[in-house]
Amino acid sequence: MAPHNDYYELLGVGRSATPEELKRAYRRLARELHPDTNPDPAATERFKEIAVAYETLSDPERRRRYDTFGPETPGGQAGFDPFAGAGLGDIFDAFFGGNGPFGGGGRTTGPSGPPRGADMELAVDLAFEEAVFGVAKEVKVRVPVPCSTCDATGAKPGTSPITCTECGGAGQVRRVRQSILGQMVTAGPCTRCGGSGQLVPDPCPSCRGDGRVTEERTYTIDVPRGVDDGTTLRLSGRGSAGPRGGPAGDLYVHLRVRPHERFERDGYDLLDELHLSMTQAALGTTVAYETLDGEEELTIAPATQTGRVFRLRHKGVPHVDGRGRGDLHVHVVVDTPDDLDDAQEDLLRQLAALRAEAVAPPEHGLLSRLRGAFK
Repeated sequence: MAPHNDYYELLGVGRSATPEELKRAYRRLARELHPDTNPDPAATERFKEIAVAYETLSDPERRRRYDTFGPETPGGQAGFDPFAGAGLGDIFDAFFGGNGPFGGGGRTTGPSGPPRGADMELAVDLAFEEAVFGVAKEVKVRVPVPCSTCDATGAKPGTSPITCTECGGAGQVRRVRQSILGQMVTAGPCTRCGGSGQLVPDPCPSCRGDGRVTEERTYTIDVPRGVDDGTTLRLSGRGSAGPRGGPAGDLYVHLRVRPHERFERDGYDLLDELHLSMTQAALGTTVAYETLDGEEELTIAPATQTGRVFRLRHKGVPHVDGRGRGDLHVHVVVDTPDDLDDAQEDLLRQLAALRAEAVAPPEHGLLSRLRGAFK
C-alpha cells in the first residue's frame, strides 16, 4: 500500500483540528489498527502511518513545518516508527497517564518549564481542647521563596535568561534508540537546563542563579475542630518555591495532641470516670460535673452502682466535617472509705447489724493502736 501523505486525511480530521481532536482521532484509530488487536499486515502499515501523522501534528513546531513544507521525508515516514515495540497499553498510557483501559504503568514526561518546588513538613503541638474545638495556630518555618532581587528569574538585574541551546527552549530532549523491533523515540528533561528551557549566563548575586532565597515565614494554620492526634493538614503552595519561578510545593503539617488530665478520646466520643463516696452512691445526690463546655448538673439516683454510665449527648468531640458531635460517657466508680475513725466505724457496724450483714470483728490490741497512729 502506497504511503499516505496527507496526515489530516489519514487521521480523519480537518486542518484546523485542535490538539484534543487529534488525540481522540489517533486514539480511536490506534485501538482499531494496532498489531496487538489487528494482525492484518495492511492494518499494521496503516498504524505506522497514523503514528507518524500524530507524532508530527501533535508537536506545534513540527505541525507548522508540515503545514508549510509537507512531510519531512518522502512517504511521511520521517525515518522512524515512534511506537515500534510498544504494546497497545503503552500507547494508551501516553494519553491516560497510566489509567488507560489496558492497564500498565505509562511513560510520563513532565511539561517543560521550571520544576516544582519540594514539599515540606513540620509538626505542631495542640492542647486537647484546641484539637476538639479548633484553633488558629501561627507557625514559623524557614522556606525557599522567590528571590526579590531578580524576580525569581535567577538572572542578574539588567540581564535575562537565554534559551537553552540543547533543547531549544522546550525543556525536553527527544532521543532515538534502536530496539530489536525498530527505532523508538523517547523524551526526557533536558540535562543542561534542568527542564526549564533556559540558561542563566549572568547569575543573580542574591540567589546565585537559583531564583529563590531561604527566609523565615510565618503562616497561620486554621486547625479545624475535631482533629485527632496524628492528623496531617496540607497547605497547598506553602512549601518550597520552585527554582527560577517554578511553582511552590506544599506544606504538610502533622498534628500532635497532648493528652487530657481527665478525658480519654474514643473516636468522636469522650470517656471519663466520676468517683462517688459509698454514701452518695447509696443515698443519691446531685453533683456539679465539669465538661469541656462548662459545668453540668448530674443527678445521682439512690443505689447507684459502680459501672453505671451517664451519657451526656453532644458533649463529645465535633465531627471534622461539621455534621454532629460525639457524646460524653461518664463511668461511675464507687469508692470504699479507707480512713474511718472510731465513730464512723461504729455507725457502719450498727448499719450492718440492722441489715443482718456479717462483718469482720473490730480490731483490738497493739496492732490496732499502731495502725490508728499512722492514719
